[in-house]
Amino acid sequence: MAGKAGGLKGVALIGGGANSTVAGALHFFQDPSTGYTEVRGRVTGLSPGMHGFHIHVFGDTTNGCNSTGPHFNPHNKPHGAPIDDQRHVGDLGNIVANKDGVAEVLIRDLQISLSGPHSILGRAVVVHADPDDLGRGKHACITTAIIL
Repeated sequence: MAGKAGGLKGVALIGGGANSTVAGALHFFQDPSTGYTEVRGRVTGLSPGMHGFHIHVFGDTTNGCNSTGPHFNPHNKPHGAPIDDQRHVGDLGNIVANKDGVAEVLIRDLQISLSGPHSILGRAVVVHADPDDLGRGKHACITTAIIL
């Protein structure tokens, strides 16, 4: 999908802040013929294992995830898994870091969009320290980025 002509594109550069080694880049491609948005990239410097991965409301990362607001949820749905019909638009599940702390990201989603009234452009991508529980608890934030 990434090479499809006429698609929309966005990018988020990941940085974990002054005392963090977390870094990476995520590329977003929306195919207007299918409606899917693909998120592709790599995040390094993570602890091995699963990390919650979400789009948050605000693109303000001045105070880490404290300034990004809640998960992006324009339809007022419950928190859930990416495969759930009832979920926040920003619920993208987990990314998995290998033993070296590297997560290769490849997500295809029909709810996130790079255009229109519920676009994710200008919002924050948040990688959480803990796994996403898919709606049954909370997670600690470790890094943020703004989708441009």
